[in-house]
Amino acid sequence: MEPGLGSVPRDARMLVLFDEIYRTHSMTRAAERLDLSQPTASIWLSKLRRAWHDPLFVRTSAGMQPTPRADALIGPAREALSLLRRLSGDEPVFDPAAAHRNFRICMTDASHITLLPRILAHVRGVGPEVRLDVANISAGTAHMLETGEADIALGYIPGLEAGFHEQRLYTQDFICLVSAQHPRIGAVFTARAYKEEAHIGILSSTSYPMLQNSLRSQGIERRVQLELPGFLGLGAIVSSTDLIATVPRTIGEALARMGPMKVFACPVKVPTFTVKQYWHARYHHDPGVRWLRGVCAQLLGRNEPPRARAQPRK
Repeated sequence: MEPGLGSVPRDARMLVLFDEIYRTHSMTRAAERLDLSQPTASIWLSKLRRAWHDPLFVRTSAGMQPTPRADALIGPAREALSLLRRLSGDEPVFDPAAAHRNFRICMTDASHITLLPRILAHVRGVGPEVRLDVANISAGTAHMLETGEADIALGYIPGLEAGFHEQRLYTQDFICLVSAQHPRIGAVFTARAYKEEAHIGILSSTSYPMLQNSLRSQGIERRVQLELPGFLGLGAIVSSTDLIATVPRTIGEALARMGPMKVFACPVKVPTFTVKQYWHARYHHDPGVRWLRGVCAQLLGRNEPPRARAQPRK
């Protein structure tokens, strides 16, 4: 069973449920991840509550939140589970063809267009009962990965603290999208035109602050006349106005195929960045998460060295 119920003595399996509820804040999701029925999960949690003389979790609008007693017990419980699994010598295996599991992936809305279709097509082909949930990359992404509310994140996420792993997938550069009917930009897009024309900013792009800082370090203050919360509608706006969009190449080329736009290399110096997948060290050995990481590396990392290694964040 996933993740690893078969390698743990029966009474200790309740600790696995305790761990899953703690990190997902959901009895339903914990039961699904462990392939347990809801009645069985409820019985096990009731036994833990009686044994530890505490409710352990309280239902709130934000899900099942741990009590102070549960916060104190989660560390020893995880250490005990780790020891039991090492002693068993039974390495759990994730079989997507037989699994009933939900995975949550954090990504930007641009990745819904550029990355998600490939991942979804592969997962549906090999795991008919495997479900994908998608969440936005936000200030809460690190917490979601740490607690198990999300399994992996895909994109560019600088500044994660210790305890996270990352794997390089591919390198991105920036390109510029311009309307095919732009009144002042024809076959050539110059640095002067870039500095003089009005621009669109995309707030949801995690590379946007890096782009802004790089331009400012060169003394370039763009005239950003429109800021959008995401990439939805960007193609329609660029193709029907004289505004310029500086965007990562993969989403830019995808949008350019949908409307009358011209694609230019950015005429001013801008940095490249690396798209990676991220996960927390707590779930580094989770068989399901390990399988999902392998899928993403296979599908998305083909332009990088095949032996790219996961590195813990320092």
